[in-house]
Amino acid sequence: MSSAGHGAEPFPVADAVPSYWRKQVGPIDNHRSTEDLVTRADIVIIGAGYVGASIVHHLIEQSVRCDRPIPSILILEAREACSGATGRNGGHLKPDPLLRAASVLEVHGKVVAEHVASFEARQVAAIRDLVQREHIDCDFEETKVTDVCLYKEGRDKIKADLAKIAKADISTAKGIEYISGSKAEVISGVRGAMSCHTYNAARLWPYRLVTHLLEKAIYLGVNLQTHTPVTSVLAANASSKDYRWLVNTPRGSVKTDTVVYATNGYTSALVSEMRDKIVPVRGVVARLVGANAPKLTDSYMIRLSDYEYDYMIPRPDGSIILGGGKRDYYKDLDEWFDVSDDSKMIESARCYFDGYMQRHFHGWENSGVRTEDIWTGIMGYSNDGFPYVGPACGRPGQYMCAGFSGHGMPQIFFSAKAVASMIITGNTKEVDLPVPYRISPSRWYQPKEHMSLKMWQQVSKSQPAREKL
Repeated sequence: MSSAGHGAEPFPVADAVPSYWRKQVGPIDNHRSTEDLVTRADIVIIGAGYVGASIVHHLIEQSVRCDRPIPSILILEAREACSGATGRNGGHLKPDPLLRAASVLEVHGKVVAEHVASFEARQVAAIRDLVQREHIDCDFEETKVTDVCLYKEGRDKIKADLAKIAKADISTAKGIEYISGSKAEVISGVRGAMSCHTYNAARLWPYRLVTHLLEKAIYLGVNLQTHTPVTSVLAANASSKDYRWLVNTPRGSVKTDTVVYATNGYTSALVSEMRDKIVPVRGVVARLVGANAPKLTDSYMIRLSDYEYDYMIPRPDGSIILGGGKRDYYKDLDEWFDVSDDSKMIESARCYFDGYMQRHFHGWENSGVRTEDIWTGIMGYSNDGFPYVGPACGRPGQYMCAGFSGHGMPQIFFSAKAVASMIITGNTKEVDLPVPYRISPSRWYQPKEHMSLKMWQQVSKSQPAREKL
């Protein structure tokens, strides 16, 4: 289970670098609902991050709504609860109202582009309502994002894309305020800003949201088993009529009819077809502190090139979560691309965040802001920039919700709802899920070309700047 270097089978490794979000872990961090692993379950969900917790949440809600008994659900997690990307990301719940919609508009047309854009935008309100309804202590705040571009080509593309989606009457265009020229630097406070545009988003403590959902599920009878890595999922013997799949772990095997891969960057370790479609990518995040730091209200995206973008959110305690740093490690391919080991830092990026606010922001020269924490985590980049959501081809009873390309926070909750609905109702078509997310035979069985750096660049350039890690 420890072979997770460049090109190795991407299983989670032990002793991951601790993240700021996981400094204060909850009571279920190492939870096992039963001392021994159960041998049967109606549904086995692999992964206890945002995807796994959201799927369980929706399975319970939809079972109750359909007046059906809650199925027996087993969640298997290789490490601690929410110890993967969700417990390591930037705390952004930041829909992309512009760039993704513009690229989808060209390929799929207005209806699909609207669905893709609104699908992300609607999740801010959905999480706000969930947090309020269930009194979740996760520092949820609705906010504005100031999205700053520092290079000419990016500025021109943003301006053109905004005109394109406005002309097509995509709903999210109405919420964007675009500023260019010298005023962009004044409005954003960022040195050298050629343009900036603002839009609505949110920020939160992701680990606390996920562990709340897991705690509630456990209270309602869901079985969570941490430190129980899945090593393989095998089809039942032809003579076995009472189950479809055997889920194997070092602690024993579980018989089930339904398996859900909530495994993101680790998916191809268990689903060989994804080896060429979802690639693990290591990223870096830091927490900055400073006694004299000016108050930052907006969240930020800062675009320095097509492949270099940083993001930040201010925390209620005055600290700043800042992610990105590709400038210092982008050329060291073996350090981040097709790498699933989050027990080691990308050493070349360790100093990137030092003096960051002083370099880029007016008025921060004497702030004394410094890097307090720095950590790493594993994202799952898909070969076309969209997640793989829905029934797995050729694997009856198996579902996937993975490959969020570092942009999972504004996509996962509704994607998980779609998967839960498919499982409960058996209807895989009439669900709220954009066409590009759906697993089709053409996506699943496309020619086996392993995702290369060039392909990653193409996906990254045509999609929104990622904010997870």
